[in-house]
Amino acid sequence: MWTDSPLLRDAGAALLTALTAAAVLRFWEVVANRALLDQETDGVSAPLLAPLIIELNIIKVIVIGLGLVKDEGVINSMTRHGDHRELLKGPLYYACAVTLTTIIFWRTSPISIAVICNLCAGDGVADIAGRRFGHAKLPHNPEKSYAGTVANFVAGFIASVLFMCYFHHFGFVEQSWTMVMAFCVTSFVAAIVESLPISTRLDDNLTVPLASVLVGGLAFYFIGVRNLCCMSSDRSNISAVVEMVFAGSSSSY
Repeated sequence: MWTDSPLLRDAGAALLTALTAAAVLRFWEVVANRALLDQETDGVSAPLLAPLIIELNIIKVIVIGLGLVKDEGVINSMTRHGDHRELLKGPLYYACAVTLTTIIFWRTSPISIAVICNLCAGDGVADIAGRRFGHAKLPHNPEKSYAGTVANFVAGFIASVLFMCYFHHFGFVEQSWTMVMAFCVTSFVAAIVESLPISTRLDDNLTVPLASVLVGGLAFYFIGVRNLCCMSSDRSNISAVVEMVFAGSSSSY
């Protein structure tokens, strides 16, 4: 290790991540300026191609999790106890949740924002806050803390509102105080569900997305949002993805 200081390692990792992100953005800027890709293409393939890297990682996680391929780096970085079979639970649920959310709800539904923000920001910050400040445990689940649950709600909610504003800037979703309240309710329920013992037994990477979809769907529908499932100007194309999924499910019975 180039340094024993955790602060310097974190700063180095943050700098490397920022430089990589800048390079990727610069790459796509060059691609756009040279018209190497058709920017008008946004049909069925768009929501399928968007999570392509995650889809490839799902395959990688399954292969390593089944023990078909050994990769100690992946196992040590993505599991808590160094057991390759753990990859078939939390990490796999996480990747599948993000992928399915992108494919089914795409960028025009506030449900996709709620699911990904509560899972990535909310649950992610909850783990950090719980480890550092989680001395006071919840009475109904000693493995969870007040600090982690509060951080889960706050981080998921703030991230959802910020992404609502960001996607509204491009005309993909609505922006209003009622939407903010719907995100608040969704993040609150997701945080409560994450704190329950069932989330410990199953996996919060599974229960948090499910809670966000169910509660978010009801909350956004209640306030009058109708583009909840792949409905936009290209609704006929994107909805074909859902139709293909259900058609495939029906034919398997």
